[in-house]
Order: sequence, then structure tokens, then C-alpha cells
Amino acid sequence: MWSLSFTPLVPLPLLIGLAVLAALAAGAAIVLAGRSAVLRAVALSILAIALADPSLVFEDREPVKDVVPVVVDRSASNRLSDRGAQTDAAVAEVERQLRGIPGIEPRVVELRDAQGSSDGTRLFEALTNSLSDVPSERVAGAIAITDGLAHDAPPNAEVLGLKAPLHVLTTGRNAEIDRRIMLVDSPRFGIVGKDQIIRLRVVDKGGPGRAGLTIRRDGEIVARREVATGQTVQVPIRIDRGGPNVVEIEASPLDNELTLANNRAVITIEGVRDKLRVLLVSGEPHPGERTWRNLLKSDANVDLVHFTILRPPEKQDGTPINELSLIAFPTRELFQVKIKEFDLIIFDRYANQSILPLVYFDNIVRYVREGGALLVAAGPEYAGQQTLARTPLGQILPATPDGSVIDEAYRARVSNLGKRHPVTRDLPGSEVEPPRWGEWLRMVGAQAKAGAAPVMTGPGEKPLLMLSREQKGRVALFLSDHEWLWARGFRNGGPYLDLLRRLSHWLMKEPELEEEALRASVRNGQIEVERQTLGENPSQITLSGPDGQTRQVPLEAGRPGLFTARIPTTQQGLYRLTGDNLTAFASVGPENPRELMEVVSDPQQLAALAQATGGSSRRIGHEGDPSVSIPRIVPVRSGSQFAGADWIGLRISDSGIVRGVRISPLFIGLIGLCVLFGALVAGWVGESGRRFGRQA
Repeated sequence: MWSLSFTPLVPLPLLIGLAVLAALAAGAAIVLAGRSAVLRAVALSILAIALADPSLVFEDREPVKDVVPVVVDRSASNRLSDRGAQTDAAVAEVERQLRGIPGIEPRVVELRDAQGSSDGTRLFEALTNSLSDVPSERVAGAIAITDGLAHDAPPNAEVLGLKAPLHVLTTGRNAEIDRRIMLVDSPRFGIVGKDQIIRLRVVDKGGPGRAGLTIRRDGEIVARREVATGQTVQVPIRIDRGGPNVVEIEASPLDNELTLANNRAVITIEGVRDKLRVLLVSGEPHPGERTWRNLLKSDANVDLVHFTILRPPEKQDGTPINELSLIAFPTRELFQVKIKEFDLIIFDRYANQSILPLVYFDNIVRYVREGGALLVAAGPEYAGQQTLARTPLGQILPATPDGSVIDEAYRARVSNLGKRHPVTRDLPGSEVEPPRWGEWLRMVGAQAKAGAAPVMTGPGEKPLLMLSREQKGRVALFLSDHEWLWARGFRNGGPYLDLLRRLSHWLMKEPELEEEALRASVRNGQIEVERQTLGENPSQITLSGPDGQTRQVPLEAGRPGLFTARIPTTQQGLYRLTGDNLTAFASVGPENPRELMEVVSDPQQLAALAQATGGSSRRIGHEGDPSVSIPRIVPVRSGSQFAGADWIGLRISDSGIVRGVRISPLFIGLIGLCVLFGALVAGWVGESGRRFGRQA
């Protein structure tokens, strides 16, 4: 293949100027001197061409094939119904036709869920990636076999940047039926004890106009209602605990609908306590009196009310109340009127000195059984006649004092139960024997009640810290007032912050400190299951996938009290895990996958984009016909339209790779000099002949 190229010997503007002057001079000479001046004009033209330095360029070109990417949508929505079979048939036919066109290199790109796990079907991302190593002029066209539901479609053909026709072959059928829940507004956080409003719409294609809704919170049904489809409805949800509250809203199914996966929406609402209100009542002053106060005041989320009994009844001396600077203990307001406003009540070395009538202790028992929390941090008074165990609180306290006070140095130890309990498990320093923390010097002797066991023990395996549940509430009994020795660094101190903070937060129902819990998270495509239990052999986990299929998953023992499992996943969507009356959820991909939100196939969604490139979008499946209709694929060498009623076209570019180039100058060297000299001689001879003729 050859071509003509120019490399001017003088700047291009100067060359153009000289050519214009030469043309004007030649024109004037022809007008004044007649035909004899033509040879002069030719000579000037040859001179101008010589200054342009023309050359013949011979290229050694190797033809290359044009590339046609075939993007095959294997996402979840394009596997519904018989779309998978339609896709397979379409791919086979398209590949067969492309193999029959010379000079075409087909590239089949399989688009699966993993490529669009966070944002639906990334069809055009896959198309762009497949052409990253191909010059735009070598792209003959692109063919997409999909359900038409691409979630990364560019707004126009210019943004797409494809200089060749795009043809979309849409699977599915015209009369598809489906129902889906579309979330309009869903809160991510909520105050514990208050309602949050979820706004949604039930959208039907081919439905009757009414749908039933089932609302679940953490696996339990909390409401059922019937709604009109297409209208925004409000669903109130009570946030009943801190941490994640998983809300499922499920719409009743339609007959013969494409999928049930989008009939359900899942919202995780993080329960946040407005303020954790704690009532701390300190009895007899002692060195560690401020330990609990300092701990609770350091937590910005805790609203602490602290009273210290400095003037018990036996110390009354007749001084008028209005002359005292002490604040009277508001017993009725705290233990009758506002008792339910507190999340935790702490009695720190409190002795029953008739300050609280017995009816108020009955109120505390009722408060605990209805969901409240009580902590008794006991000192020597717990072993005497004024012990709280002799009040109605004795009904709910997990141990009864035996009347002894042990005054000796000892190291607190975590019991076998405590090694499994989240309050004391992995307590820093407990991993060695003896524990790597300082000694305490006193504890109160007590006998654990039937069914109760300590999580920490003192000398002689006597109970030191006991935790129990009382109906809906929780109770903790600390049988020593020497935890402050750890805080003061006595004999290297100990992990008092870890212990006391975990203890108080367990009492206030911190989800991470539940003794019996089932948790699930997703990491690297696997569901990681964690089962917290105080038992030795928890039951297997039942896993329910997005497609409704269930299977049993065995657990493996890990750290004490923890059992784990790792479950590989192949589908996007919500997985439900149940075991021992516990429920957990794991969402692979987003909680409500965009891929399955709208699944009705639609060839019109990409039609405008395809037509802007000169291509087309058409449906290849038809109602009642299991086969697919694939148009003829035709090579087109020119034109702007590449589609017809029964055909689609590919732009053929005849591209090639240059393997070698040879350049032959035309006016440099002896040949150019001879041509220019010949033109000048011819002009001189012609002019001389004209003058000779005149003289004759």
C-alpha cells in the first residue's frame, strides 16, 4: 500500500505565499505572453512542488481483525424463569454467526453477580473492561445479551464512548408478573423505647391492587396489615433494645410471579439509648466509695443520680432540718414515682437502716422483674443483721450471706462458668495461674442459691461475683468492697475498668454482652457465625438462603463459650440463621439487593442508548415459544445505521498493523534536479522560438 506525503523544505506559510505569488506571476505571464508562457508556469509549479518535498510512502500492512465484545448477563435477575436457557441459546447462535464473518474477533464476557455485588448489574463496566486493550477504530460493534436491567447505563452515547453500534438482545417475555417492596424512607437509628416510621410502597405488575404485609422484628411477627399497591404506606416499629434491630417486611406472593426475593425488605435499625439513667446509693462511707461514681461519670452516655447516706436514723441529734446543709434522701420520688425511669440501681455498701420502708424494696423487686437491673456491691454490713438479704430483695439476690467476713489476702479468680461468660471471659490477667493482678483483702461469705453459680470466686472457691436473671430483669451481687484496690494500683492493681464496665453494661443489656447470642457477619464472600453460650454443646444452626432452601450447619468450638462456623455463599440476598430459639441475619451484598429489586425484563430501558450508537434493542423471547429469535448479523462497511427489522450490523474498518515503511523522495537528488532543469530549459527554448519567429 502506498501514499503520497509532503515534508516542506521551508516553513509552510512561506511555501504557501511563494506558491500564490508563482500562480499570480504565471497567470499574468500567460495573459500577456500567450501560450508560450505556459512552460514558465509549469517550471514555477515544479519549483513549488520541489520545495514541498513530496515523497512516495510504501507501507507493509498486516490486516487485523475487528473486535466484537459479546457481554453475557449471568446476574441473578437474568437467571429467573427461563431466562438462563434463553441466554444460553442466544450466546450459541451469536457465536455461530460471528465465526462465519471473516475479519471478526468475538470476545465473550460473562457478567456474574460478583462483578456487581454492591450496585446491581454492571453491564457497561464489563463492556468497557473488555475493550481496554482495543483501539476504538478496531471495535466493529458490541452485543449485549441481558434482561435489559443494567444499573450502570451511561446517560448518553457520548459518555459511553463507543464508536460502533451497540445491539441489545433482551431475554424474558412480555407478560411477566412480579410484586416488589420499594423502600421510600427507612431509618438507620432509633431511640430505644420509641417508634420509628418506615415508609414503603408495594409495586405490582399484573397484581390485583391489594397486598398483605407481614412485619417481623428480630424474627418475631409484630404486625400484619393489608395495603393498596402503588401507594406509600407508613409502618411504625418499636425499638425495644439497644444494638441492631432487624426488621423484615414481607408482601404476600402473587401467582406465577418471577421471584419472591423482592417481596421482602430488610431494614437494620440500630437501637440507641437516649441516656442510660443509673441510681447509685452509697451507704456507709468507705475508701472505695467513689470507685463506682468515677466509673459511671466517665461514661458520657450515663446520667448518674448519686446519693450517699451520711445521716442514718441512729445518728439523729435533733438538729432542725432547715438548719442542715445535707440534701434529704427523696425516697418516695426515687423508689415509687420515678423508679421505672432508671436502667440500673446500685446499692454500694448499703445497710438496711430503716431509711427505706419495706414497701420500697417490694417496688425494686417488681422493677427488676419487669426488666430493670440491680447491683449490690456488698461489704461487711451484708453479713450482719442489717443485710439487704433480710429485705424483700432477698427474693431476687442469687446468694445468701452465711454471717462470715473473710479478712485475708487472696487473688480473685474467674470460675469455669466465668470463663464462658462475656462479662469475665478473657479478663486481662486471667489467662495465667495465678492471675496476673493484685490481691484483695476482704470478702463476705455467702451461699449460692440453687441453680446459681459464681463467675468469680475468692478463697476456698467461695462466690465473689454472681450474676443472675430474674424474669425480664438482671441482678448482680458483688461480695467484696475491695475492687478499689485494683483502681489504686495495690500490688500492681488489676483490670477494674474492664470488669466494672462490663458488669454495669451487662446489667443494662448491652447486646455484645449477652450470655446466649447468635451473631452473623459477611466477610470475603463467607458468612461468619458466632454462637455465644454458657452451655457446652449448642445445637446446629439452621441456615435459610435467599431462595428459601435450608440446611444444617455444624459449629466448631473456639474460645470458652464461643462456637463458630464459616459458610461459603453463592447467592446475593438475606440469609436467616436460627438455633436454640435465637435468630440472626446476614446480608450478602446490600440488605435489599438492587439486582433483585426490579426484575421485569424491559428492552426499552437501553433502547435510546443503543439507537444513538446506530444499534438496536429488541426482545428475543416470545410468549408461548421456548425458542429465541436472533437477527442476522451483517458486516457493514459504510453508513450510520446498523440495524433493520431482521438484521443487526457490524462496522467493518479494514484495520491493519504496519510492519514496515519505505519512503522514496520525488524531488531530491539527480531526478529532481533534471526535472526542474528540464522545465527551465523547455521554457527558455519556447521563449527563444517565439522571438525567432517574430524576427523572421
